[in-house]
Order: sequence, then C-alpha cells, then structure tokens
Amino acid sequence: MSRGAAAESKARIVEAASTMLRERGVDGASIADVMEAAGMTHGGFYKHFGSKDELLAAAVRQAFAEISDRFDAREEKSDADSAAAAYVEEYLSQAHIERPGRGCPVAALGGDAARHPQALAQTFAIGAEALIARLSLSKNRGRKSGANRARAIRRLTALVGTVVVARAVGPGPLRDEILAASALKAARAE
Repeated sequence: MSRGAAAESKARIVEAASTMLRERGVDGASIADVMEAAGMTHGGFYKHFGSKDELLAAAVRQAFAEISDRFDAREEKSDADSAAAAYVEEYLSQAHIERPGRGCPVAALGGDAARHPQALAQTFAIGAEALIARLSLSKNRGRKSGANRARAIRRLTALVGTVVVARAVGPGPLRDEILAASALKAARAE
C-alpha cells in the first residue's frame, strides 16, 4: 500500500470513528464497527493505529476540527460576532439534536471524556479550548479578555447543557420548549 493510500485509509477510519463515537459513545463504537463503517476489515486496524485509545484521540481531534473549521469559514465570510451567532443557531437546531454524529463533541462525548480520561482528557481539553477561544473573540469587544473568556465558557456550557437535556427527553413538546427557551436566552445574551 502506498503512503497516499495508507493516509487515505487512515483518514477514512478516523472519519468513521469520529461520527460513530458522537452517535454511540466510546463503549458503543468497537474497532470492528468502526472498520466496517470505514469499508475495511478489522485486521487492518493495527496497520494504522497502535491502540483504540490512539484512534479515540484522533477521532476526537477530527470532531473538534470539523466544528472549528465551520466556525472559521463563517468568520471569514463575515466577522467573529456573526460567526458566533451562527454557531449558536446551528447548535440549538433540531438538526444538531437529531444528528449527533455530525455535531459538537462536547455535547456528544463529554461524559465519555470523563469516563476515559487516559484516552480523551487531553485531546478533549485542547478541543474545548479552541471552541472557547473562538467564542471569546469579537470585533466589538476587542481582543480576548478574561471577561470575554468567562462569557464564552458560560455560553458553551449552556449550549452543551441544552443539547444534552434536549436529546435526553426525546422528541416532543418538552424538547421544543427547551430549545425555544435556550434560543431566546441566547438571543438576549450579553
């Protein structure tokens, strides 16, 4: 297998794992399941990764990179405030609630990161820091400050909590009410 083909195979595995982990959690995503989703055999896993923990870290990095890339693309088209507003709108959407495999790894894997600290804590912290940094910058507020950082942390944790509870209660009027209340709060945020 050429280096290019090996890199493509590894990228497919990481992408499949990133999606599956957000959908099923760490314990629900076996190596065999990930490899099957990537269109490969279980035996090929160790050509690319030394352990499941190595794959977990790569998949979580990928998940955070997807979110950061979307945020950055929005910011390039407009500004940091508009990018943050779009991020919040997307975060509190039915699509995000219903498709965790494409959504935020904090809401999907926060509990798993706490249960699997050896594999996930450092990578998870780096990804969370990147989200907080993006949410704490804006043209109107100047450079990053302690107050902006605290505001960004409050915003992220409120969004994550909303999504976790909305997913937990399932479809229906209560979920809709939770999302509506959170969206109204986000619209009025400082």
